[in-house]
Amino acid sequence: MVTAHPLPEGFTEIEVFAIGTALLVEALLGFCLNGLTIISFRKIKELRTPSNLLVLSVALADCGICINAFIAAFSSFLRYWPYGSDGCQIHGFHGFLTALASISSSAAVAWDRYHHYCTRSRLQWSTAASMMLFAWLFAAFWSVMPLLGWGEYDYEPLRTCCTLDYSKGDRNYVTFLFALATFNFMIPGFIMMTAYQSIHQKFRKTGHFKFNTGLPLKTLVICWGPYCLLCSYAAVENVMFIPAKYRMIPALIAKTAPTVDAFVYALGNENYRGGIWQFLTGQKIEKAEVDNKTK
Repeated sequence: MVTAHPLPEGFTEIEVFAIGTALLVEALLGFCLNGLTIISFRKIKELRTPSNLLVLSVALADCGICINAFIAAFSSFLRYWPYGSDGCQIHGFHGFLTALASISSSAAVAWDRYHHYCTRSRLQWSTAASMMLFAWLFAAFWSVMPLLGWGEYDYEPLRTCCTLDYSKGDRNYVTFLFALATFNFMIPGFIMMTAYQSIHQKFRKTGHFKFNTGLPLKTLVICWGPYCLLCSYAAVENVMFIPAKYRMIPALIAKTAPTVDAFVYALGNENYRGGIWQFLTGQKIEKAEVDNKTK
């Protein structure tokens, strides 16, 4: 007979089930869409371009977020974290690594699109590979810091998954959060804002809008903004007075990023969408492009 574990403090049966279900749906949907992006890149020759390598980097990172969410969903249905303190540290590191890599890769895509549309310069394979490597190494640097003592990973309010511990709000947390937010949210956001503003002005002059230039930055702010805001507020005030179930909402919103990213960077891109369609149906892309964006 399986013994049911007690409910986490501050949560009802339906709330725990709802959070677990939301995490599971987010994980499965995001993983399928980004997995399709990755497989299409591998199978369709026309999609294997330097620019699409950066889109692939976003998809790989987002698949990692989905795996992290799936583990959290499984634990939520169990009502407890079954992998111990070491597993918690690994889960927290993995979650931050993939999340930060996704944000950095999104900024790299913005940088590439700016040069493609505004300076008419093509991205080389060596540059694309270097940017992808930098995005992941940069994310790994910041993600490993809590394991070394700058910041700390601990259980989220539901205590069935792990993330950056914002409950203390001490100097160690504040200094880490300030640096983390500056280099991994504000700077990428600034790069995306300036790049897409320039692209929008270029599109407006030509009268041909190739894609929605406002979506990438809106995706970043809407998906990651609430979580960043919660962590930032914890740096100046004690957030523990906020009910635990409400403190879980920003994390749930952040886990929607992989699904939204798939629509913004792959399915929302005409040529990449054509490559995905070719992979699914076998129908050849009518107009083969050597880049993931139409000039």
